[in-house]
Amino acid sequence: MSATIDINHVTKAYGALTVLDDISLSIEAGEFIVFLGPSGCGKSTLLRMIAGLESVDKGTIDIGGERIDTLPPGKRGVAMVFQTYALYPHMTVAQNMAFGLENLKFDRAEIVRRVMAAAETLEMAHLLDRRPAKLSGGQRQRVAIGRAIVKEPKAFLFDEPLSNLDAALRSRTRLELAQLHQRLGSTMIFVTHDQVEAMTLAHRIVVMHDKKIEQIGTPMEIYQRPATRFVAEFVGSPAMSMMPINSVTINHSAGQAGSKLEVEGAGAVSTNVTLPTGFRIDGAAMGIRSEDTHVVSPNEDGLELTVTVVERLGERTLLYGKLKNGLDMIVEDSGRSTVRAGEKVTFDFDRSALHLFDGDGLAYHAAEGA
Repeated sequence: MSATIDINHVTKAYGALTVLDDISLSIEAGEFIVFLGPSGCGKSTLLRMIAGLESVDKGTIDIGGERIDTLPPGKRGVAMVFQTYALYPHMTVAQNMAFGLENLKFDRAEIVRRVMAAAETLEMAHLLDRRPAKLSGGQRQRVAIGRAIVKEPKAFLFDEPLSNLDAALRSRTRLELAQLHQRLGSTMIFVTHDQVEAMTLAHRIVVMHDKKIEQIGTPMEIYQRPATRFVAEFVGSPAMSMMPINSVTINHSAGQAGSKLEVEGAGAVSTNVTLPTGFRIDGAAMGIRSEDTHVVSPNEDGLELTVTVVERLGERTLLYGKLKNGLDMIVEDSGRSTVRAGEKVTFDFDRSALHLFDGDGLAYHAAEGA
């Protein structure tokens, strides 16, 4: 079972503090949507409003074409999985999963059917007789997910459910969630501040910041064509390097579209990004991802980087350092790099992969396929 979710001009405030301001979003049936953003951006509040755990001050929320923001939580057809497992320690796995259905007076045979079906889906039928104390952290999280599955909801809501797991278990559980969605085909909304979780799980990512939605797009749209400087700096590891733009010359000649920049630390840069006439230069910047840089021989044209930290990641090496003018820069080298901290290297960058940001933080990119 799955359903569309429509959030229409929703606003939420606590006294004089507005935490969500005129949020609108449409989610397709069966989509896996991730709310991504830093702490305090409103992503968990928005999820809790869908669940009915927070009231809506303005606007409406519809699920499957029915308005639900005026309904109590139990009538909305959603199931929520929290960061904490909240399992009853004196109950077995089966009893924990069945408890909610028992409270709703479901027929015993139906409860057993749903619990067994959920257990098979989560590959935990062999754990049904165990109590939580005898389970690992990942197994407890699967029980919490199973407790949601048995409700057969129209939508699943996940509020940072992997935060309590160690790194290896997070990675494994993340893949299990992706496989679970493929099996169930249900509408799912997942809240996280972890961009790896977002990039792995989402059909679309909703990047949130400062009470607003900054951008909605597929993982690669968010990564390759960020709509704002905030998105560009928040999504991607390591972070995008930024270089101030001091001046812009826009070429409007037929067949010669593009812009010439004077960039602090890089000098003159020609780009195929066509900027608008009203491009705000004050505070403008050119962004470069590390994978769009490469180390060249010292006798080749390029920029000089004084390396301060070397991060060896196996398949690639990241060189953190400073340009001659003191700007910070991250450059990528091969996994077999022999560069050491304190050395100087020469690097160049791909002009076709630049990200340009005006003084208001809006992004400009080359036309697709250019």
